[in-house]
Amino acid sequence: MSGADATSLAQRLAQRLAERRCRIVFAESCTAGLIAATLAAVPGISRWLCGSAVTYREATKQTWLGVSEQTLAQFTAVSAQVAQQMAWGVLEKTPEADLAVSITGHLGPGAPTPLDGIAFVGWCFRPATSPAAVTVERLQLAAASRGERQRDAAKAALQIALDALAEAE
Repeated sequence: MSGADATSLAQRLAQRLAERRCRIVFAESCTAGLIAATLAAVPGISRWLCGSAVTYREATKQTWLGVSEQTLAQFTAVSAQVAQQMAWGVLEKTPEADLAVSITGHLGPGAPTPLDGIAFVGWCFRPATSPAAVTVERLQLAAASRGERQRDAAKAALQIALDALAEAE
């Protein structure tokens, strides 16, 4: 992912958020705030970006977002189930947000082979009644280095948010 690509994507997402008058919040694990930082580079985004909960550790996911200990034990932190709970949890904790996007993954090095370069991105809109239906996409990141994988994961999450807004129209 090049900087220009990420910047262009963030600008398009910011424009779409403004057009839809939609506020977004993130719950980030493996990207450690990079998604929000990329979007925050767009002037005027404070009107639409509520923030990002960087929940890198399991205990933080539990305390800040309400991810269940049982889910973590059964599926691990790198799972669709945890991405779902992260998205719903951050949306619940951010009453002004209309859309939540979460990401969790294992970017290496030293990842177990089946999880190496895997990330899960979850997203949901605030529903009229609770709980929200959370959609999760599984990513297989092709880059070799951890930094490249973080950038690719952040870009993919921005694209997924943009696609979610387009689908909701």
